[in-house]
Amino acid sequence: MTYDCIIVGGGLAGLQAAIQLGRYNRSTLVVDAGDGRSTLCRRYNNILGWPEGVSGKSLREAGREQALAHGVRFVQGKAARAEQTQDGFRIMTEAGDIAIGRRLLLATGVVDRLPDLPGLAECLGTSIYVCPDCDGYEATGQPSLILGAGDAGASMALTVRYWTDKLTYVNHERSPVDAALRERMEEQGIHCIEEPIARIETSGADGSVMTGITLQDGRQLQASTGFTAFGGNEVRAELAEQLGVQLFKNRHILVDARTRMTSVPGVWAAGDIVAHSEQTVIAMGDGSQAAIWMHKTLLHEELLARIPQPEPFVDLRI
Repeated sequence: MTYDCIIVGGGLAGLQAAIQLGRYNRSTLVVDAGDGRSTLCRRYNNILGWPEGVSGKSLREAGREQALAHGVRFVQGKAARAEQTQDGFRIMTEAGDIAIGRRLLLATGVVDRLPDLPGLAECLGTSIYVCPDCDGYEATGQPSLILGAGDAGASMALTVRYWTDKLTYVNHERSPVDAALRERMEEQGIHCIEEPIARIETSGADGSVMTGITLQDGRQLQASTGFTAFGGNEVRAELAEQLGVQLFKNRHILVDARTRMTSVPGVWAAGDIVAHSEQTVIAMGDGSQAAIWMHKTLLHEELLARIPQPEPFVDLRI
């Protein structure tokens, strides 16, 4: 069977695209490895309509049920190979399953590099966060810890300083920190500790509330919120590279601003894999926008040649 559309990635961007394509009555297959960011986050706090927050698990389950109701099919597995064919694209999973589709959406996401610390996984999204734009607010005026490494952790500390002046940066890996960053932290009253973390201290029946950390030397630090920044996150761009898709220098995928199509006609990208702010609502919007234009080009094949190539943009990271 040749599908109208194949989506690689069953996170929030991929599911939103699947729902939209299902409502177009497009035959759609989602290939999902089931190990993205949304499988870990226990609470998203900045989504319209969810003032008390909602878990990634809940959103994924609801999205999958909604997509299934519109005839979308799912296959569990990690996509290992992507090839362009005369009529579209071929995806092969690690288990050897093969799917062929006329249009392809890459929603493969990003995987955060997190150490294997007792208590960390239980607190993700409830009291320990990875995104200051999403959750810096939760630290407002509170004693907070930055759990990180090197420059990545220092930069996170300087960002979170906007919300609280009660900050300690724990350089877990004792990685070098740029002298200018150290000077800025000192100027802003951010204390820096060069010591590995032994475990996260928690409370609550499910252990989801961080109360502090214990360092390997036995010292304990108390805090009500924490942020991770270890650097070296995995940008899952392997399939894009196999297809010759244009990437930004940090390996995120460049797309046309209007349609979300990549530099390869017939291949779209959505969610955190795209070069933009890594936000849940943006990922869902990406998925919907990509699906709209996948449908349009299936109706009018000539549109593929009219969608402009992605434009390079200025790197505004600080």
